[in-house]
Amino acid sequence: MRHINIVDLQRYRQELTEAEKSLATIEKYIRDIKTFMHWLGDDKDITKDRVIQYKEYLKTKYKVSSINSMLVAINRFFQYLGWNECCVKGLKSQQQMFTSESRELKQHEYEKLIETARRKKKEQLALIIETITGTGIRISELVYITAEAVTQGRAEVSCKGKWRQIYLTKELRKRLMKYCRQKEIKAGPVFCSRHKNPLDRSNIWSMMKKLSKEAGVDPGKVFPHNLRHLFARTYYKKHKDIFYLADILGHASVNTTRIYTRTAGANHIRMLEGLKLVI
Repeated sequence: MRHINIVDLQRYRQELTEAEKSLATIEKYIRDIKTFMHWLGDDKDITKDRVIQYKEYLKTKYKVSSINSMLVAINRFFQYLGWNECCVKGLKSQQQMFTSESRELKQHEYEKLIETARRKKKEQLALIIETITGTGIRISELVYITAEAVTQGRAEVSCKGKWRQIYLTKELRKRLMKYCRQKEIKAGPVFCSRHKNPLDRSNIWSMMKKLSKEAGVDPGKVFPHNLRHLFARTYYKKHKDIFYLADILGHASVNTTRIYTRTAGANHIRMLEGLKLVI
């Protein structure tokens, strides 16, 4: 009989921590495992057939990418427990060439968010949005934007066991230095709560959602990772160097970077029409 208990989950969390997985990754894995446990209900016995049934259930609720991500989480947990016979295959899908236009944050929408934040006297939020979009960093890396980094003009960022340098543009650095002077921030992370603790992703996420409504921008487009996508698309459109972009974003594979440089299908249509091949 295969059963998951809280002790197993606690030990697995510790295992992920010792493997130096990011906090966001750990929380996601644990959340996905708990979702599976909740689905099991009273019938807690885990077999491969039950996991296959769960996969079928996920098909009715989530997109393919989300399903595969959730299956990876429970498969790795099974492997940790030595339950390899319970692992199931992910769903096959062809990588999409284009992003949904309804999800793509446009330049004018980004500018509207910044303008609204400043009009509402939300300078910290405006700078957070500009910093993520202007550097392409992950929200988890925002803690490395310190007063010292602003002074030096660059930050040393660590993610997934790798270090890389993030450079701050002259204008961004100027605005951050002014903010630090106003808030008397002389050392440590620039973006903190009133209690001087670094802001976490949930704080920033909720602030952005509220701002999106105030700015009249679709809330479905306004979240930290979409700002990173905007940086990637803008950079690639101007420089067409996907390998250098991969280094900037901290991607181990260029294939991951390609996902970030997708544009809406409407842009592709315009490019095709520009060829003038249908006479």
